[in-house]
Amino acid sequence: MAMAVFELVWRLLHALLWLQRTLGAWLRRGMCAWARWNAALLARGSQDTRNKGQSRRARWRADGRGLKKLPLHLGLVVTEEESSYTDIASLVVWCMAVGISYVSVYDNQGIFKRNNSRLMEEILKQQQELLGLDSSKYSTEFLNSTRKVEQVLCCPTTVKVLSPDDGKANIVKAAKTYCQLVAQQQRRSTDLNVNIMDSLLREGSSGLPDPDLVLKFGPVSSTLGFLPWHIRLTEIISLPSHINLNYERFISALQQFAACEQRMGI
Repeated sequence: MAMAVFELVWRLLHALLWLQRTLGAWLRRGMCAWARWNAALLARGSQDTRNKGQSRRARWRADGRGLKKLPLHLGLVVTEEESSYTDIASLVVWCMAVGISYVSVYDNQGIFKRNNSRLMEEILKQQQELLGLDSSKYSTEFLNSTRKVEQVLCCPTTVKVLSPDDGKANIVKAAKTYCQLVAQQQRRSTDLNVNIMDSLLREGSSGLPDPDLVLKFGPVSSTLGFLPWHIRLTEIISLPSHINLNYERFISALQQFAACEQRMGI
């Protein structure tokens, strides 16, 4: 009787061991198959994302080339109480993608300038997300920061963040400088003209050209002190808000600028 029980237990142990080995082998095969399937799925998703990104970037480049004229310097003027770093960063990256060389970001409270590093990081993040691998073709120079991103100089874009201190205050500073020159008898008070004033103001402008186009965001019918001297001949297009602004509305504004004719009197 004891032998029969022992033999039964022995057979059960053998059966359990075989079941364990069989289940282990099945699980290992299943895990390997799942890993291969997951890797293939991720690769396919990554490829789809790259294809979509390449198509989007190609469209943006084509949009820029297709415009009759493109602003050399575009100003983004926010007159709204709420500010979105992500949306402003997207606008800056779209400017890069279509080939705009200089971008100024301004709000009359100086929020973006005080938080320049945060805006810079968001621009770099959006640059990577929107341009992807193609972001290596773009060079971004932040004039307000000691940090400069050096990349392949294919389509360099210079970004400057401004506040009211860079507007009327610069005009006052230029006027004081000229008064000092007069006091030192290096100039006469009657010598002052538009060209001299323009030269004095450009000494502190970091070499930025005057804005060709300003996109003003918000309900206020004013640029609220944005470079008052430099926008005498600037085209200004008003948009309701910069928040959640899509690319289609952005390129539509550029098309509106490209279609306008500026007649400058003598």
